[in-house]
Amino acid sequence: MTYHTSAADIALRDQSITERVFENLVTRPEAIVLTDGLSGATMTAGEFMAQVKQLAGGLTARGMGAGKTIALMAPNIPHYCVVFHAVAWAGGTITTINPTYTASEVAHQLRDSAADLLITIPMFLETAQMAAKDAAGQTVVVMGEADGVEPLSAYYGAPLEAQFAVDLDEHSVVLPYSSGTTGLPKGVRLSHRNLVVNVDQVIQAGDVRAGEVTAAFLPFFHIYGMTVLMNVHLAGGGALVTMPRFDLELFLRISQDHKARRMWIVPPVALALAKHPIVDTYDLSSIEQVFSGAAPLGAEVSDAVAKRLDCISVQGFGMTELSPVSHTTPLGKPKSGSSGTALPNTICRIVDPESGADLPVGKEGELWIKGPQVMKGYLNNEKATKETLTPDGWLKTGDIAYIDEDGYMFIVDRLKELIKFKGFQVAPAELEATLVAMDGITDAAVIGLPDDETGELPVAFVVAGTPAPSEADIKAHLAKTLSSYKQVHRVTFVDEIPKSASGKILRRVLKAQALA
Repeated sequence: MTYHTSAADIALRDQSITERVFENLVTRPEAIVLTDGLSGATMTAGEFMAQVKQLAGGLTARGMGAGKTIALMAPNIPHYCVVFHAVAWAGGTITTINPTYTASEVAHQLRDSAADLLITIPMFLETAQMAAKDAAGQTVVVMGEADGVEPLSAYYGAPLEAQFAVDLDEHSVVLPYSSGTTGLPKGVRLSHRNLVVNVDQVIQAGDVRAGEVTAAFLPFFHIYGMTVLMNVHLAGGGALVTMPRFDLELFLRISQDHKARRMWIVPPVALALAKHPIVDTYDLSSIEQVFSGAAPLGAEVSDAVAKRLDCISVQGFGMTELSPVSHTTPLGKPKSGSSGTALPNTICRIVDPESGADLPVGKEGELWIKGPQVMKGYLNNEKATKETLTPDGWLKTGDIAYIDEDGYMFIVDRLKELIKFKGFQVAPAELEATLVAMDGITDAAVIGLPDDETGELPVAFVVAGTPAPSEADIKAHLAKTLSSYKQVHRVTFVDEIPKSASGKILRRVLKAQALA
């Protein structure tokens, strides 16, 4: 059966994502909308709009506007939002890069996205330059100052007063990278329509109100931070206090000092809110809701947060391919352990993965979703797009779920192979490819094991050759090659990797062995 939300549909706007954000900002030009959580530097709505238009004009004058792809690799700072919207306003495409990536990972994204320019900060300049050299020799510019490198400030020019005309439904305004349901990271093509409607869906379903200020530590390069923090708060009448990385004390202080109405978090932060003693030293009486996303949060931890902060603790569901939100919990109507109900304009199915048949209320199957927030497809990867999107527009999430009689959705497990570590997606295939490429390893498999703090821990099973590397050798190799969240936390040496007749790794067999 098809599950329809009880929420009324919202009208689709004919606006770019930056026009949607500006619509709210022009009514409050003197309001502070962005604050640097470390330095305290502020930016008003008027200053933000002026800078977006000036940078868009300067990029256009340099031939880096419409039709160009700009890579942005930076932590959460106010000027991240300026760059993002300047590229969008100029008719370009932004590909957002995780600043903790290694040079080889950055180079892959630069090549795959065909980026024309890479914008970063001095802290990540060396990695950016190595990656650009390895990719296609992209120009690297910095926000701030660095010897021998052109600053982004030189790119500001005469303001571009109006949005460069783009096809709202077809133009890929942003290319975040996701492993999708399987495999290596792929560029997710999201249109202006995708982003705008998801902003409106979240504002309506989440009852986001004018004046809401929140501590923004969820990275803007990740679709959760990009949509739910940056764009929802700017478009919904709120403001952001940016944090370049998570720091519990700073997060609590910002939430207290700015009388935050809600906290947008991920499961490891929920664990800290539930258990860390420092939480009791802050006045968090303004908090009405804690919203957790990016990975499933256990009912016990969620309930503990609600009890400790005397608030509602809820979850939502989303993925990069959904811009990212499809489900959120109605305010005042939480169900322990549930990811909530479908957003306006969003319909769902629970499908038997084997037969493809629709399943009734309460039965577990793969969650399929349809709505205007569903991506256009994967960049340059028709095969992966066809595996994920049906011809009539259903997105196969790869998650096993069930929907109860009230329309609340519960995530049970993942059909897909991805490991969720602290909210980040870790593709076993990427780690396995890196391991097998190492001298002394003939075969390898990686699985995720349940962990209360991180969600899942990546662990490796390795078939060693001669000479055989040690566990320390393997970990050192991965540390040099991949990001910190893509590291294996245990290595088990085995005689062979269990595989099916078609050669697919039997991860369930390895998981059963590991848990035993």
